[in-house]
Amino acid sequence: MNLPRGALENIAPFVFEPEDTLGEADANGVRRLKGSAVRRVHTDAGDMVVALVRMHGVGGVQWGHNERISSIWRSMADPTVGHGTERTLAPVRPWKGVVGDGSETCLAALESVVPNRHALMMNAEDAANALMRVDRVRPYDLEEDLVLNGQQDPAMYVPQQVRLDEEPERDSDGNPLYPAAYWGWMAVRGNNRTQKRQSIFRLSSGEVLAGVPVEKLGRNGDGVIFDPHVWLTEFSILLNKEYAEATDDLDPTNGSRARRAAAIAVVESHLVIGTPTPQRLFRIVQMNNRRDHVHPPLEFDPINRSRALGRSVLGMYVARRVMNEKTAEVLSGLAPIRELPDATPDMEVSELRDLRSMKLLLELFPADAHRRHLLRRALSENPPSQLSKPEIDQRARTWSALTSESYPQPWNPRVGQVFGLKVREGIVLSGRRLPDLLATADTDDAAFEELVAYRAAHWLASFGIIEADRGSLDGQEMIGDAGERMRRSRRSVTNSLQALRHEKSRIMAVGVLKALVAAMDDGDRKPWQVGVSGREMPGREMTPFWFDREFPKENGTGRRKTAVTPRPAPAPSAPGFPPDPEPAPEPALAPAYRMPPPEQEPPGKEPPEQEPAEKKPVGKEPVGKEPVEADEPTVDALVTRVEDRIRRLHETSAEAGELLERLRRQAGGASHARPIERKRADGAVRLVTQTLSRLRRLPELMEDLTEPE
Repeated sequence: MNLPRGALENIAPFVFEPEDTLGEADANGVRRLKGSAVRRVHTDAGDMVVALVRMHGVGGVQWGHNERISSIWRSMADPTVGHGTERTLAPVRPWKGVVGDGSETCLAALESVVPNRHALMMNAEDAANALMRVDRVRPYDLEEDLVLNGQQDPAMYVPQQVRLDEEPERDSDGNPLYPAAYWGWMAVRGNNRTQKRQSIFRLSSGEVLAGVPVEKLGRNGDGVIFDPHVWLTEFSILLNKEYAEATDDLDPTNGSRARRAAAIAVVESHLVIGTPTPQRLFRIVQMNNRRDHVHPPLEFDPINRSRALGRSVLGMYVARRVMNEKTAEVLSGLAPIRELPDATPDMEVSELRDLRSMKLLLELFPADAHRRHLLRRALSENPPSQLSKPEIDQRARTWSALTSESYPQPWNPRVGQVFGLKVREGIVLSGRRLPDLLATADTDDAAFEELVAYRAAHWLASFGIIEADRGSLDGQEMIGDAGERMRRSRRSVTNSLQALRHEKSRIMAVGVLKALVAAMDDGDRKPWQVGVSGREMPGREMTPFWFDREFPKENGTGRRKTAVTPRPAPAPSAPGFPPDPEPAPEPALAPAYRMPPPEQEPPGKEPPEQEPAEKKPVGKEPVGKEPVEADEPTVDALVTRVEDRIRRLHETSAEAGELLERLRRQAGGASHARPIERKRADGAVRLVTQTLSRLRRLPELMEDLTEPE
C-alpha cells in the first residue's frame, strides 16, 4: 500500500464500518488490513493492490478518461490543440510527492492539472452527458434496476488529484474562495453505475469531487462545502430524516429519494491502494477494465473500441519494455507529438500527424517477431502465418482510430481497412520524411505508392472527401457544383485509392495529396481543387462530388505500369539440388509491406515426352515458365496449357513423394538415418512452401473462370 495521505483522507468518510476490514492491533497498537480485504490484481500492463470495502452509495467520481467516451475530447496528440480549439481533457500523470527524506517519488495515485475551477466542472458535466448518451443503447433502465435490486457487481476506483493552474479567487479578507486542488476516487470500472447511483441521490460527480452546494444539504444560501467529512455527514443525516418521514411504500420506484436510494445506501467497492510500478498506474487500471468492453456487445462504439484495443497493445509494449513510456503516451493520444524523440522544431502540423500515424502503423503491423507475439496476445489472434482478413482489418481499424486522434474530428475507423493478407509478416516503410515523399512523388513510384497506400485514405477522410462504404446507397447524397442534390455512387476506400493510382491521373493525384497537406498546415481549412497540371485552384473547395468526377470509379480497374528494378544475382544452390529458378522482376512500385520470398516452380526435371515443342534449352529459362511468343495464344490454347501444367504438377508431386520414401528406406541404417544436410533441406522446404502458397490461389482463380452450373 503506497497511497498519498490526501487520498486516504478523502475516501475515509465514505467507507462504511471500516472495522470490518481491519485486524487486531499489534504490539505497537497498529492495525492492518485483513488479508481477506486485500486482493492483488495482475494485468498485462502491471500489477496493483485493491482493498475490498463497503462504501457509501454516493461515493466515487465518474471519470472523463473512460475510454467509451474518449472521442468527445480533442486529443493532446493533435498538433492544433491549444490554438483556440475545442475542449480537451487534461492528461493524467503519476502522482509525485515528497517523502520523509525530502526526495520526490511516485505513489499509487494519479494527478492532472486543469486551467481553473470552471474547466473542472465543465469536464465533469461533459463526461456525464457523454455517458448518458452511451447508456441509451443499454436494453434496460440501469437506474431503475439499481433502485429495485441494488448494485450487484462492485465498481473499481483509483485516487486522482486535480489541481488548478490558476490561483483561486479570494474574498475580501484575502482567503481563497475554494481549494487549489481536489482529491477524488475515479471510477475505473462502473462509471455508469456511479453516475446512476448519484442521480438517485440527486448529486453529481462534479459535486462529489469539487464540493456540494449547501442548498442540497438542507441549508439556506449559495455556499459550497468542499470537505467530504462535513458535507457527507450532513447529507447522510438529511437522507435518514427523509427515510424516516417517508410513507411505507412497497414499490421504491414510487417513493421518496431516500426510499429509492435504500438499496444502494451501501455498495461493495474495490479501491486501488497500491502498485509496485506507480509510474504505470494509469495504464494498469485501464488495462484491467478494457478486455470486458473492447469486444461486442458491451457499450463501446466502434471508434472507442478500436482505440481501446490499440492502447492495450501499447500498454503491453511498455510493460514488456519494448517501448518507452513517453512514446506510448504520444501514440495513445495522451501527450503532444512534439515530445517524440524524432519530432523536430521545423515540422509542420501535417508532418507531425504523419510521424505519429506511421509509428502507429509499424507498431500494429510489426515486422519484429517478438512484437508480433505480444500483439497476438493482446488481440487474441491466430499465429502470423494464419492471420485472417478480419484480424488484419481489426488492426487496421485500430490504427485508423488512433490516427484520427491527431485530427479535429474522428472518422469511421473502417476507412483504414485497405490491407490484404500480404501484411501478415509486418509492414516496412522507407523512413523518408513526408516533405521528401511529396516532393518526389511525381516521378518516384515508391514515394507515390507509400503516400497513397498509407496516407491518402486518412487525409481524404479527415476532410470528408471519402468515407467508409456503408453497404447501401441510403443517405449517400451530396451537393453538386451547382448546388443540386445528387446521389453518390457506392464505392469502397480501396477503389478510391486505386483511382488515385491510375496512370493518367498521376499528376492530379499528387496535386490532391499536396493540396490536402497544405490545407492541414493552414489551420485545417477546406482543401482546394487541383487542375490537370496538379496545381491548386484557390477558392474552389474540394468536395466528394469533385473527387468522384475527377477520379471516377472506373479508374480503379486500370493498373499503372511500373519500372523494373534490377535484382542481384542468385546465390549458388546447394549440391544435389537444381539451381533456384530466377525470380520474376519486381516492380519499383511494389507496396512497402514486407514481401514474402519470390515464389518459384517446384524443382525436378520434366519427363522428356511431356516437354512442349517450344521449350527452351535447360538453363535458359526456369522450369514451367512460358516463352514469350510473337502472337498471343487463343483462349482454348491457354485452357489446354493450364490443364497440362496442373496434370504435370500432380504427377511431379507424386514422384517427389515416392523418391523421399525410397530415400527413407535406403537410409535405414544408423549411419545414414538423416542423409540430407540442413542447408539442402532448408532450400527444398522453402521451395515446397512457396509452391504451396501459389497453389492455394489456384482453386479460387479457377472458380472465377468457370462457367456456372
